[in-house]
Amino acid sequence: MFARIFRPAKTAMQSGRAKAAAWVLEFEPSDARRSDPLMGWTHTGDTESSQVRLSFETKEEAVRYAESHGIAFQLFDPKPAKRILKAYADNFAFGRRTPWTH
Repeated sequence: MFARIFRPAKTAMQSGRAKAAAWVLEFEPSDARRSDPLMGWTHTGDTESSQVRLSFETKEEAVRYAESHGIAFQLFDPKPAKRILKAYADNFAFGRRTPWTH
């Protein structure tokens, strides 16, 4: 049983950081997913990897939980977001690389 501890990124449908501050402990699948020939759905017999997802307030709580329960884990620290600062006036700047047209 191997787990990943990470902080999920915000989804494309979010403009804010709600529910993205929590740390998640998620188990890696132990077997491959199989497709159902009739419906085309994928399924697995491993319920831990597909149904168990634990949330924690801090990274230390998640690590402490994994260590106390004897779960081997890999920790993924979040990458800092690249901030691109732009202003609307930059569209009309004199030194613009490409000409602004309609």
